Amino acid sequence: MSDPRVEVLGVRHHGPGSARSVARALDELLPDVVVIEGPPELDALVPLAADPDLVPPVAGLVYAVDEPRRAAFYPFAVFSPEWVALRWALEHGVDVRFADLPATHHLAGGDPEDDTPRRPGRRVDPISALASAAGYDDPERWWEDAVEHRRTSSLAHFAHLRQAMEGVRGDLEVDDDARREAFMRKVIRAEMRGGRERVAVVCGAYHAPALDPSSFPPVSRDNALLSKLPKVKVAATWAPWSSERLSYASGYGAGVRSPGWYHHLFVTSEDEVVPSWFVRVARALRGENLDASTASVVEATRLAGALAAVRGRPSVGLAELTDAARAVLTYGSDLPLRLVDRTLVIGELLGRVPESTPMVPLAGDLAKQQKTLRLKASATSTVVQLDLRRESQLARSVLLHRLAVLDVPWGTQVDAGRTTGTFKEAWQLEWTPELAVAVIEASLHGTTVRSAAESRIAEDAREAADLGVLGRLIEECLLADLPEGLRAVVAALAERTARQHDTEALLRTIEPLARTCRYGDVRGVDVADVAHVLQTVVVRTSVGLRAACSSLDDDSAAAMRTAVEAAHRGVALVDRDDLRDPWTEALVAVGRDETIHGAVAGRVNRLLLDGGHLAHDEAAARLSRRLSPGTPAPAAAAWLDGFLTGEALLLVHGDDLLSIIDEWLVDASEEAFEDLLPLVRRTFSRYQPAERRLIGTHLRDLASGTRTTTSSTDSLDLDRAAPAIAAVARLLGMEVAS
Repeated sequence: MSDPRVEVLGVRHHGPGSARSVARALDELLPDVVVIEGPPELDALVPLAADPDLVPPVAGLVYAVDEPRRAAFYPFAVFSPEWVALRWALEHGVDVRFADLPATHHLAGGDPEDDTPRRPGRRVDPISALASAAGYDDPERWWEDAVEHRRTSSLAHFAHLRQAMEGVRGDLEVDDDARREAFMRKVIRAEMRGGRERVAVVCGAYHAPALDPSSFPPVSRDNALLSKLPKVKVAATWAPWSSERLSYASGYGAGVRSPGWYHHLFVTSEDEVVPSWFVRVARALRGENLDASTASVVEATRLAGALAAVRGRPSVGLAELTDAARAVLTYGSDLPLRLVDRTLVIGELLGRVPESTPMVPLAGDLAKQQKTLRLKASATSTVVQLDLRRESQLARSVLLHRLAVLDVPWGTQVDAGRTTGTFKEAWQLEWTPELAVAVIEASLHGTTVRSAAESRIAEDAREAADLGVLGRLIEECLLADLPEGLRAVVAALAERTARQHDTEALLRTIEPLARTCRYGDVRGVDVADVAHVLQTVVVRTSVGLRAACSSLDDDSAAAMRTAVEAAHRGVALVDRDDLRDPWTEALVAVGRDETIHGAVAGRVNRLLLDGGHLAHDEAAARLSRRLSPGTPAPAAAAWLDGFLTGEALLLVHGDDLLSIIDEWLVDASEEAFEDLLPLVRRTFSRYQPAERRLIGTHLRDLASGTRTTTSSTDSLDLDRAAPAIAAVARLLGMEVAS
């Protein structure tokens, strides 16, 4: 029996020219088995490649079962030589074997914190060496001219390419590649011993010389390289991939700068490549309301051909297409070409996998919910508006919030614009291949999206470092409709608050608890337990607020001020007497205490004034005392900053307050004024320009004595105002006395 024939087809990953060459070479060789570069764990996925519902771009995903973050993707596009070889084998009933360093070893040695999906790669680029030898400064362009645009490739062509690669490899091998090639040879030897007559090996051109049986090293040397390698339990599945992730711009080194163009080049006949490309460009421009006439398409096609001839290229390439489009279709502007680059050159394809694909139960549950809720995964970013009063759209919101809890960020909340109360949400959705790993990792918490989210919430509650985290978790439970998770967080919060003596930490929990109580009815959540915890927290913080605000430095005062403002918003949101009364008493005690840091005291006094719990005259008196000459300028400025935060109407209609501030600044010494200027400027910079101009006008009038005050009713003509008052009363549903 003669030795089996082994043909090594060295390719460029994801190269359409390589893909065509592989198809022709396989038709010529008619192999018994096709060996493809890739981890052997992908062998189990081969039968699914025959399923019509498996639509590239897709990726073989191999991950560590116990640590899904340890994962590697092996992408395939329609124009990938590996995909063409796989499909050819399935269509011809030929066996397929994957050959590379097993992922069980590769993933065992990685950094679990490095969750960047990746394919084992080379640290050198022999293609650059070949391009340089041919006089090219751009290896990408050399490969296109030498391989991608050639139509006469055959087995002989691959032999010539293998010889050229052997000449540039030299000592470029690294340990990782040596192990990979040793395992590839192990698979090839096994197929040769198994009685195969013709073996086709499809691999990266770099590896081709090392996989030629005539140059195989001793078996013992390869076995030594593969001995005592670490192992980890792994699983494999198919995952949707995207055109963007095939491009360099995505940060994933798949070796394709223009996947959209390569897809077009592969699926389009040679005579139609250029004109059909410009038709697509014109259609994209028209979609953005830009002119693109049929005559321009014809002229661009002619110009691209002329450019290729002048440049001595075997056929029109992307550079010629881009230059012709710029000259004819976009009138020399690069801006419209950015649209072409995103939608056509890179592309917006997202692959699809069949329902029979092996996947973790959580991924299956997610796919089912996506289908039920009609939330289609897309590689392009889309914004979805949700009205929470509609059951189906509320269910969409719940799913997206649950995925956010699980760190599967398919959707990101964005500004909903003009909304109707709290019933509107807007989400920006974009499915990326990395989310497949995130779903697998989340499956460690449960088999369904809901159970996994509740388990994750309970775990986070147990590990929460402070009360602020627990407050955030309560809101997440509300938004994601996780009653079991809510009970776990409330229990943890009740236990923590009973032992918590940090008033500031308790203050930070009030607002999220209040929002849960206030808006729980929108989502039909029982918030009775939350309301009880909220009351306990408000009472405890009210008792300890004054002591907590004493003896604060500047940084601590700023943090306390923020906490007090948040707590005040929470109490106002719920608006219950059993919360409002103790809280107001606490604020009154802090407001009158002149030993408390100005940033806190000034803000508290403004809150009391706005809430009607502090008379205007008393507020003016307190302001006057805090701005007296005996108070250090920085302390006075801090009090003023806290007091003036809010609407500028306080100064526009409060001449007494404005006069006090004016006199304080006028009487300040030159040295003190230099210290005060940046502080006061920061305070007033928060107002709108129109408000600042109005304040300046009032100051000018006060200085000149031209501003006069009148009583609230002296200038009103009540008879003339009566019709307007009656109309407003009717709008408010009030009875109008005749």
